[in-house]
Amino acid sequence: MAAALALAAACFGATFRGSRASFWNRMTGTGAVLGGLSLLREPELRRLRPRPRHLAEGALIAGGLYGVFRIGDVLARRIMPDGAGDIEDIYSLRHGQNALTIAARLATVIGPAEELFWRGHLQGRLAADRGRWPGAALAAGAYGGVHISSGNPTLVGAASVAGAWWSALAALGVDMESLIVSHILWDIVIFLVVPTTPAGGRPSGTLSAPLGA
Repeated sequence: MAAALALAAACFGATFRGSRASFWNRMTGTGAVLGGLSLLREPELRRLRPRPRHLAEGALIAGGLYGVFRIGDVLARRIMPDGAGDIEDIYSLRHGQNALTIAARLATVIGPAEELFWRGHLQGRLAADRGRWPGAALAAGAYGGVHISSGNPTLVGAASVAGAWWSALAALGVDMESLIVSHILWDIVIFLVVPTTPAGGRPSGTLSAPLGA
């Protein structure tokens, strides 16, 4: 597990610290590496088959998390020293990018890979070793921790909240298919469809991502 987590930290570090223009290529590459590793090491993940109920459950999960983030957006802007700037910096990654291309990346690689690795692989192994809830807490903490390399405190907090949300649901026994659907829907909705801030945030030197997005 230590090797897998070190790989994730290295991939996220490279993703956040590279040039802004190629961010989405690097984020997609990170998803391909971590998702591919998860499928290779966890045979049961290769047998996942989404069904209509997973679509409905995923939509409910994503909707609940979106409500949490609407509240969190307001609080971050009021409480964090540069919360508004941090949030705008995340959304500035849309600048100069085709929305359909971003959506395709989120739906086919990034969103599924996040769940396959952090919940399907990492949390599954931690739970087997440490217990269901300690494993969920450790996986959620690790998910938030790899976002530190973004240099964006608000993003780290957002990733930690989202990670705790999905990890708790996984610990409660929610199907992986539902978690994957929810992650895809949530990423697309909060980043492209109904963001918490209008398009047009200010670019800066800090790289952030819609993970957890």
